[in-house]
Amino acid sequence: MNALTALASAAFGSTVHVTTLSTVGRLNQLDPRVKVAGWTVTAIVLCAVLGTIVFASRSVVVGFILGAALTPPVHRWILQRRAHAARF
Repeated sequence: MNALTALASAAFGSTVHVTTLSTVGRLNQLDPRVKVAGWTVTAIVLCAVLGTIVFASRSVVVGFILGAALTPPVHRWILQRRAHAARF
């Protein structure tokens, strides 16, 4: 397994996770019809990205999964630090 490839795909997985989280947050504020269409398009794009990654190689898949799995706790930690700093 190529460590650099795994690291790069971890960064990409993290980016995809944060982008999807932001997209879903914005879609939840829209009209229900637009929301369903947006969720459908987001799901199709995610399936295409995951299909491309799975087709690439094992190191890319491992890195992508690690990046997407590690992003939520780190993102929550960053948001908590920001909220804590804003109180002072």
